Amino acid sequence: MTTKTSTVDRRKPVLLISVVAVLVAAIVAWLVWPSGGGEQVQSSTQGPYTVRLSVEDPHQGGNVFALTVSGAAPDVVTVEPVMPQMGHALAPSPAIAQAPGRFRTGDVLLPMPGQWEITVSLRGPSGSTQHVFPLLVK
Repeated sequence: MTTKTSTVDRRKPVLLISVVAVLVAAIVAWLVWPSGGGEQVQSSTQGPYTVRLSVEDPHQGGNVFALTVSGAAPDVVTVEPVMPQMGHALAPSPAIAQAPGRFRTGDVLLPMPGQWEITVSLRGPSGSTQHVFPLLVK
């Protein structure tokens, strides 16, 4: 007695394996593809200051933070990165005045990817405030 296997029956496993392989390749490519996160911009108002923080493509390593301050003119502006989940707190970095109401940091090292909090502290004749911005670093 001979059993005939149809061509359709033999193609099913090959087709299924091919579809799964293509799907796995697409998922892996999506996960490892470099992402241009673009500029991240956030704003906060506390007391006499409104702060707009921007950073281009937050990433592990050195990042430059640009700040625009509206309202009262602060004398001192610092940026302090903290990663609460890991217990990391880095030393505050000064933000240097570039123009009235515009400040910029040098490279601020973010040593690992993950969820960070960037605390911007302002001090001036109108008072002191802190503005906390969440930042996802890839």
